[in-house]
Amino acid sequence: MIAKLFIATKAFIANSEGKILLVRESSKYKDGANAGKFDIVGGRVEPGQRFDDSLKREIKEETGLDADIGKPFFVNEWRPVVKGEEWQIVGVFFECRPKSSEVKLSEDHDEFVWIDPKEYSRYPIIENLKPVFEAYLERKNKPM
Repeated sequence: MIAKLFIATKAFIANSEGKILLVRESSKYKDGANAGKFDIVGGRVEPGQRFDDSLKREIKEETGLDADIGKPFFVNEWRPVVKGEEWQIVGVFFECRPKSSEVKLSEDHDEFVWIDPKEYSRYPIIENLKPVFEAYLERKNKPM
């Protein structure tokens, strides 16, 4: 079986206190494979769409937030099986800043929380986020 290939943009949305927004996947999410686990906002880039426009769209759809998109800081790959189909997803992770703080979740998520990134292991996050948090923390600890 040949896996379907997707490119995804993912948002490390950091508020003014440096806390990162996590959203918990709802069992209602039709393409979901991680119900009950926390993830960060993001999704697939549609053919012909700019990656930054894609990420702004995903942030707005999933949280109701408008955000500024920063530079990418990590690239990762994961291979979920969704409805019996193997997917290969290449994710590009961006640091983002929200323009407001009022989160309005879509049906795909049933809870959100702002966390100190150093405390990510206290939350039931999806497995592929662990190296992303480590890279984010390492980057933050390096002098400019």
